[in-house]
Amino acid sequence: MNRRLTAIVEREGDGYVALCPELDVASQGATVAETRDNLIEAVTLFLKTASVEEVDKRLTEEVLITNFEVAVC
Repeated sequence: MNRRLTAIVEREGDGYVALCPELDVASQGATVAETRDNLIEAVTLFLKTASVEEVDKRLTEEVLITNFEVAVC
């Protein structure tokens, strides 16, 4: 069974970091593609090794990504 998850990727220094918010799993890499691939590997490893209880505890069914504006002094 496949499940569609979210990858949030941000530049950090000379590379990138990625977060899967549904499972609270993160990874990093030198490029966006490498970072995404590393996140897929990390999530796959997590799902293979974590208990059903741990996956259920972390799994978020709904992730909303939005933006907002704030005043900068």
